[in-house]
Amino acid sequence: INPSEEQIATFKAAGEAYAKQKAEWALLKDAQTVTADGKHFELAANIGTPKDVEGVNDNGAEAVGLYRTEFLYMDSQDFPTEDDQYEAYKAVLEGMNGKPVVVRTMDIGGDKELPYFDLPKEMNPFLGYRAIRLCLDRKEIFTTQLRALYRASVHGKLRIMFPMISSLEELLQAKAVCEEVKAELDTENIPYSKDVEVGMMIEVPSAAVISDVLAKHVDFFSIGTNDLIQYTCAVDRMNQKISYLYNQFNPAVLRLIKMVIENAHKEGKWAGMCGESAGDQRMIPILLGFGLDEFSMSPISILPARKLINSVSE
Repeated sequence: INPSEEQIATFKAAGEAYAKQKAEWALLKDAQTVTADGKHFELAANIGTPKDVEGVNDNGAEAVGLYRTEFLYMDSQDFPTEDDQYEAYKAVLEGMNGKPVVVRTMDIGGDKELPYFDLPKEMNPFLGYRAIRLCLDRKEIFTTQLRALYRASVHGKLRIMFPMISSLEELLQAKAVCEEVKAELDTENIPYSKDVEVGMMIEVPSAAVISDVLAKHVDFFSIGTNDLIQYTCAVDRMNQKISYLYNQFNPAVLRLIKMVIENAHKEGKWAGMCGESAGDQRMIPILLGFGLDEFSMSPISILPARKLINSVSE
């Protein structure tokens, strides 16, 4: 209120500097994401709805690295039908014009509830009945989503990703459901792409520790740092009183990330990251050094990240 002339001048200069910076970033929209020494990295965007694709393309993303499908369920009055889901996935795949789209299967539970689905009240919902655990238990929900995904795969470059995997057994069960769904579609003569990559999120420490084993059974990893930090450091990321413990630079977290990337590469698989850390300007140089292949972030972080990556050596 009633700023001084000096304050007005300061903020005006800051606004002009930011406008200039945005103009510089805009020039990178169609540029490659390549380090100064010539190594290419994929810059992808995180989205929640098909409407977000416009922002992804406007900011020059090379892929969608995380499509959070739970919003389809949260914005509905009942479980979305196979056809409803098919139309949503088709819209995203077509909107990306052949660029890869990583779709995360339903991640309901924890802090994401559905008014029409009576989830059990739990002492520790973030450690409870959620994500892939729910899908493997309620297989009809999972099967409906996978059928819609495979049907939509003919409209673009689909990649399917399972959340919250904590063991090899869970991964193999989820992949088995995929095979059942494809067999059903074959029987019904419904076309689907034969080269859909299937991967998983690394967000549970147990998965990170056995990532050498898991890497043999997936096409890719995507590291979900939001939960990985929370579980590794035993800190509720929603609790302000202990927020100082929620630290992506904790050496334990960094060691797990590095190990996951190395284990993926040993099996000839790629590793991405779709947590908040992927777009953090302080974290990006570290991840480049670790050899992370794909960075997925909020669309508005894409161009600043590209500018940074283009200016450094791996």
